[in-house]
Amino acid sequence: MITASLDIAATRGYVIGVWPFVVAVGLLVLLIGAFWLGARIRRREPAPPRPEEQPRLPEGGPVGEVLENREPDEVPRSRDRLTPHQLKEHGNLGSRTSPTRTRPRWNEGGSGSFGSGGPGGP
Repeated sequence: MITASLDIAATRGYVIGVWPFVVAVGLLVLLIGAFWLGARIRRREPAPPRPEEQPRLPEGGPVGEVLENREPDEVPRSRDRLTPHQLKEHGNLGSRTSPTRTRPRWNEGGSGSFGSGGPGGP
């Protein structure tokens, strides 16, 4: 039996056993660095609002829900392409309240949407 091959095998086994330890230490250093960086960033953030800075209810109590129907408005027809700011009800002009209080409904026998398998037409 040759002892030189046993010596090489023993040192190779020792080196193979060291690498997982080196990798584990490297991962530990990375994790500690990530926690340290996270804590440093967290310290720079503003503090949560104090109780006196929290929003309060208005004097008249909570604002109620307003149920109303808005009157539909057609898109103006023109040869030129319209941009969003030229259309009504998109930030520059308000819509009108509809005089009727009933909500529009679809035809009886229809499904309410196109192509959903209802019997169709009147």
